[in-house]
Amino acid sequence: MNGPAEQHAIGPGGSDRLADKHGGPRRHALSTRIWHWVNAASLVILFMSGLNISNAHPHLYWGKWGFESETAWLSVPRFPGWATIPDYYSLAAARDWHVLFAWIFALGLLLYMIAALANRHFRRDLVTRGREWHGRVFAAEIREYLRFNFAHTGGKYGSMQKLAYAGIIFVLLPLMIFTGMAMSPAMDAAWPFLLDLFGGRQSARSVHFFVAWALAAFTVVHIALVLLTGPFGQMRAMITGGRLDEAA
Repeated sequence: MNGPAEQHAIGPGGSDRLADKHGGPRRHALSTRIWHWVNAASLVILFMSGLNISNAHPHLYWGKWGFESETAWLSVPRFPGWATIPDYYSLAAARDWHVLFAWIFALGLLLYMIAALANRHFRRDLVTRGREWHGRVFAAEIREYLRFNFAHTGGKYGSMQKLAYAGIIFVLLPLMIFTGMAMSPAMDAAWPFLLDLFGGRQSARSVHFFVAWALAAFTVVHIALVLLTGPFGQMRAMITGGRLDEAA
């Protein structure tokens, strides 16, 4: 999946790293960059079309059934048109947008995972070692982050970054997919165990709602950190691949 200007270089410890034509290892593989932008666009469209769908019935329940607002455990406000896709209320149109980009999102995640296993991105950059779980490591990273010092040694990501990215990739994103499937009558007919897994369609809908907002919060923090660590360099690296020896 690499361009003609890329070649493999062996990094410390014998791990494969993508190298550009100048011999410097790339910060981001081509598969990572493609997935990043496809995933970003998909999540924005899914979130905004989801807000439109929420407007159809802005009440959340637990269990298998729920309809009356008096039995809801949470009622959310109606979202304005500028925050939804489409920008007017249409449950049918919003569902069309949502289902289309749900497929793009799910297939993109699957292909990214396959590529990240093949090019050792998961093993090299996201696996946390035993020493990284020590409380002193997290405390030291937090102190540096509070000083707006985001530099770290020993790898592409710090321990807290690894945990955050692993939680997003392996927990929240798959949870969004499976709770979305559990809300589909067609999927329930094909795989009825999904309803049992989440305790009912309404429970799946509540979990889906919370995970969507957790991903939105992560996105806001992610963008803020990009702005604090050199937005032009970060954007260039995620478009062209960048090089590990470049300053962030």
